[in-house]
Amino acid sequence: MTGTPLRAGLVGYGLAGSVFHAPLIAATEGLVLDTVVTSNPERQAQARAEFPDVRTVAGPDELFARSAELDLIVVASPNKTHVPLATAALEAGLPVVVDKPVAGTAAEARQLAALAEERGLLLSVFQNRRWDNDFLTLRELIAEGELGDVWRFESRFERWRPQLKGGWRESGDPVEIGGLLYDLGSHVVDQALVLFGPVTRVYAESVVRRAGAETDDDTFIALTHANGVRSHLYVSATAAQLGPRFRVLGSRAGYVKYGLDPQEADLRDGRRPGRPGPGGWGTEEESLWGRVGAGESPLTGGGRPVPTLPGDYPAYYAAVAAALREDAPNPVTAGEAAAALDVLEAARRSAREGVAVTL
Repeated sequence: MTGTPLRAGLVGYGLAGSVFHAPLIAATEGLVLDTVVTSNPERQAQARAEFPDVRTVAGPDELFARSAELDLIVVASPNKTHVPLATAALEAGLPVVVDKPVAGTAAEARQLAALAEERGLLLSVFQNRRWDNDFLTLRELIAEGELGDVWRFESRFERWRPQLKGGWRESGDPVEIGGLLYDLGSHVVDQALVLFGPVTRVYAESVVRRAGAETDDDTFIALTHANGVRSHLYVSATAAQLGPRFRVLGSRAGYVKYGLDPQEADLRDGRRPGRPGPGGWGTEEESLWGRVGAGESPLTGGGRPVPTLPGDYPAYYAAVAAALREDAPNPVTAGEAAAALDVLEAARRSAREGVAVTL
């Protein structure tokens, strides 16, 4: 990619901004991290320490005042700010990347999409888990017919966090859009829709298990897709024993994969794309490979190990840069995010009312 790098302003330097967005922007050819917005002096110092050329400002108004000097706004602030900040960026004439969930409701997401279309601007949603190593491997297995017709897709994003951490993600205030349904649920629902398409029926069970918790920390979602596939999705902060990340059952074979993609852990530990450790970025040890087979448990040696493809979070921002420079496809559209929010809203209603919801 040639020409002057596109200048990105990043709003928010908490977990999403500092661990995911800033390093991935900085690692993308054709993009440069120009400005970080955070009112926290320690986070400002952290940003300048890692990116010596970056500017830091205390509030988004200071960023939008320099809109003519920027080419992209990335919204990585708390969920409740996503819609107002994305709206302000689009009205300032700037393309936008918004962390998931893009909004609290599908209607808000579609309103943002309409505004972006009206202004002729890119609006993309950061769904990085589409580039997880296990998900890329599963997509390839399905595309190559290794599993036959998929009948059931089981996806688990489970953690063991019996103690509350505090913060807006655990708040019970609906304005905060907290809880696991909208946090980890945004990932597992998006992956199910990418793999198997639209959903016609949603059933969910959502529980608050930890003492003092205000919002869901253990949720199950069952989806019926229009093509007949059933998706069973689990998100939990209270899983004392972690299940397989994926268990996918088809007419020919099944695929079982344990363990999480290593990219988040690597980013948290300060490793960066372009400066990977042994084996390359996004790779994992052979002992963690999933297995494909039929009639036996993978835990007793059933099936054959399948090399896990490398995870590729950098591909998201490379696609954003290409969309801005070359009119290439938007890697994750607001319309796709709205479809996922339709499912999440139905799951919330299902869990609250004890009913299955038809879409």
